[in-house]
Amino acid sequence: MKRFLLDIKWGAESLIALYLSILSGVVLSLQYDESHPFYSATSLDLLIPFGQFWRSLHFYSSQIFFLLSAVHLVAVLAGSADRLSLKKWIWLMASLPVSLLLLFTGYVLRGDATGESAGLIAENICLSVPVIGATLNSLLFAISEEGMKRVYANHVIGLGVVWGIFAWDHLRRYRVSLAGHGLLVAGIIALSFLANAPMEPTRMGVFHINGPWFFLGLQELLRYAPPFWAGVVFPLLFLAPLAFLQVNQEGGRRARLFAACWLLVYAALTLVALGR
Repeated sequence: MKRFLLDIKWGAESLIALYLSILSGVVLSLQYDESHPFYSATSLDLLIPFGQFWRSLHFYSSQIFFLLSAVHLVAVLAGSADRLSLKKWIWLMASLPVSLLLLFTGYVLRGDATGESAGLIAENICLSVPVIGATLNSLLFAISEEGMKRVYANHVIGLGVVWGIFAWDHLRRYRVSLAGHGLLVAGIIALSFLANAPMEPTRMGVFHINGPWFFLGLQELLRYAPPFWAGVVFPLLFLAPLAFLQVNQEGGRRARLFAACWLLVYAALTLVALGR
């Protein structure tokens, strides 16, 4: 398993998916209207030439970017990464929740049943944070007051800039080109032609709506714990120990074990949520 992780340049592959996501996102953003999110998102298929393809390309390339980044992290946890200074490592770890927020806000911007549910939960989690909750919600979402304006601005510009700042020192080490990853590019394009990106209109009489797949474990945990503990403290229990990977060998071993246990717990919560 470790040999397999070492043989694949997961970081470079994730960047290729990111480039496709940015390219398709630019095309879609030219026609998207945040004041009418669901109508605008569904109309993209008609207003843009090959609109359904571009929307699917953006959806699948974003998903694949996140998944490949997660595998890249697993490779790090398996011990295949070069040792970084503690400061550079912490900045790189900070890019993880930002990339997750980028993917999450894309779901919210669809304005469909999944997006509305996810946005409402995210606002409640932000507002549950003591002292800074209202400010945090105002910076990230503010859906109740401003609709999708803040979410759209963060998805298109704000979060991307923050992610680039956190990940820049790591990104400048990579030199990748689309031509050098033709199989991945062809696979993503083929998938985008064959499978349409999901769009889930609100259905009358349906009271439980699952959020994005990566959000299901947290959504399930919210059934048993207050929003602050489930939505803030629990994710931090995964991120905080990762800093110790670069401190010393013993600290790194314990951090890997703790991260693996956290992932198992989250996977179990996700499976429970899928069974509802």
